[in-house]
Amino acid sequence: MTDHLMKTYARQPIAFTHGDGAWMWSTDGKKYLDGLSGIAVNGLGHNHPKLVKAIAEQAGKLIHTSNLYGVVEQSKLADRLCEISGMDEAFFCNSGAEANEAAIKLAKYYGHKKGIENAKIIVMERAWHGRTLATLAATDSPKAKVGFGELPGGFVRVPYKNFAAIEQAADENPEIQAVLLEVLQGEGGINVADTEYLQALRKLCTAKGWLLMIDEVQSGIGRTGKWFGYQHAGIQPDVITLAKGLGSGVPIGACLAWGPAAGVFTPGTHGTTFGGGPLVSVAALATIQIMEEEGLLAHSEQMGQLIRAVLSRELAGIAGVKDIRGRGLMVGVELWKPCAELVAIARDKGLIINVTRDNVVRLLPPLVIKKEEAETLAMELAPLIKAFLEQSA
Repeated sequence: MTDHLMKTYARQPIAFTHGDGAWMWSTDGKKYLDGLSGIAVNGLGHNHPKLVKAIAEQAGKLIHTSNLYGVVEQSKLADRLCEISGMDEAFFCNSGAEANEAAIKLAKYYGHKKGIENAKIIVMERAWHGRTLATLAATDSPKAKVGFGELPGGFVRVPYKNFAAIEQAADENPEIQAVLLEVLQGEGGINVADTEYLQALRKLCTAKGWLLMIDEVQSGIGRTGKWFGYQHAGIQPDVITLAKGLGSGVPIGACLAWGPAAGVFTPGTHGTTFGGGPLVSVAALATIQIMEEEGLLAHSEQMGQLIRAVLSRELAGIAGVKDIRGRGLMVGVELWKPCAELVAIARDKGLIINVTRDNVVRLLPPLVIKKEEAETLAMELAPLIKAFLEQSA
């Protein structure tokens, strides 16, 4: 069969036909334990009956109208998200990159309204915010930027978790109007920002009149054990961005604003054709409701602790293991050497995992993963890491 797909992905030699909970089946009938959730998307696992029912019922009523009109389901979703986040208003789009693009535009327009025509945004080393031109500029990945020429400017990059560097950037760049960061870097290698750093950053942004903008695309919607990663630090951002787990596999993104960021966008300043349509909004509403009914926030925290504890025990004293870290069901095992081969090794053993930043094994299993499945994931992965390190020593 002729393959007419653009070669934008180095796809693995596997495809799946169906799934159930934390399991997927490939086209050749083999069963796999999903330790990745479509990169933190399928928080409810696969084929959750309540989610399937909600999507099917809405598809039989209305899939799309337009943001030219009111969308009842979208308004309900905005209310629920603002309720659980403490934010004031929401803009809906279709992906994490679009959500971050909206946040970047909001910060620029916020500066414009204050008379600053070229507002700058502080961003972090090892950050990942997307592949559109603006979000790629905000992203710290030289490899992903090759060949795309001069990217949009206005970003000031500083080391992650280095508050002094932010203070220095403030002194050198009077046009700064916002800080954009992940409280838990996913693509950057499962790097967790500490509470003191985030609280100090919140105080600084308030004092400077900057917007504190937090990218929760990967960490949001219960993955860290709270609805949003920033809630572990007890702070309130001015902007948060969401996608991935928000729709449990249905494409939806969101940019939420609070306080000084609320009301910045007005008709004509931003928009989207598909964002927040009836179908995707119902999927997101169902996701939030199911997570509440099934206690998945606490469960995510417990299963994450279990996986990290098992990995720490099984890999204790193993040369080549640098660190095991994470929060909730965002788990990273950092090795001292590149380990991309582990993806194929694990797949051959029926485990779906990921490696990011060349040397960090990343686990993002469904939030519905059962205790025995979490133990299986960790117990079967640990010896594969051991063997890999021994063979490549």
